[in-house]
Amino acid sequence: MKHLIVFGWAGILFAGLIAGCGGGAVVNKEPSTSAIRAAEEVGASGVPSASLYLQLAKEELEQAKGLATDGEKEQAESMLERAQADADLAVALSRSDTDKKEAAEAIERVRQLRQDN
Repeated sequence: MKHLIVFGWAGILFAGLIAGCGGGAVVNKEPSTSAIRAAEEVGASGVPSASLYLQLAKEELEQAKGLATDGEKEQAESMLERAQADADLAVALSRSDTDKKEAAEAIERVRQLRQDN
């Protein structure tokens, strides 16, 4: 029984040391990184208007990491929200560009069919 108490206190102290030695604020980067990944997957880097927002999102993510390391949790979270919003905008702009291209191709096919008939 005595051993369990000693090990229990040792575990609590160890957990406290780990939490205290984190070196910065803990923030959830997953939504931002997922949004950036989505923008990359839909080809945002190949769409001029979208690539700007994708680049901004990546830069904001890096800034957020630095802020979190410095213990600036609120500013890091705010920067992560901006990164996610910019990545989401990059996705929307990429899809809009793709839709425009598909519409233009469809119009061209219709014109070609009319000429052939």
